[in-house]
Amino acid sequence: MVKHIILWRLRAELSAEDKRAKALAIKQGLESLKGRVPGLVDIHVQIDGRLDSSNADIMLDSTLESPEALRGYAVHPAHVAVADGVVRPNTELRTCIDYEY
Repeated sequence: MVKHIILWRLRAELSAEDKRAKALAIKQGLESLKGRVPGLVDIHVQIDGRLDSSNADIMLDSTLESPEALRGYAVHPAHVAVADGVVRPNTELRTCIDYEY
């Protein structure tokens, strides 16, 4: 199994209202990939409950069957559509860790 965890910071120029709307759109888009991308076992996007000590706005926590499944997820058309359509245009910083367990 592979954990694929990403932290994003939303663009600073977005208003608080826009940040909330964009975070929700990112959450809905990414979580809709479950059952559509082969090898994607679980996916959850955390946007609520963030403490002031955080320096990221959004966390993706996903589980894939294998490193090969992770590579397939990265280029899957449904994932690319969400990434290009809502994630990348609204974020300014991305941090990722992938690991096998």
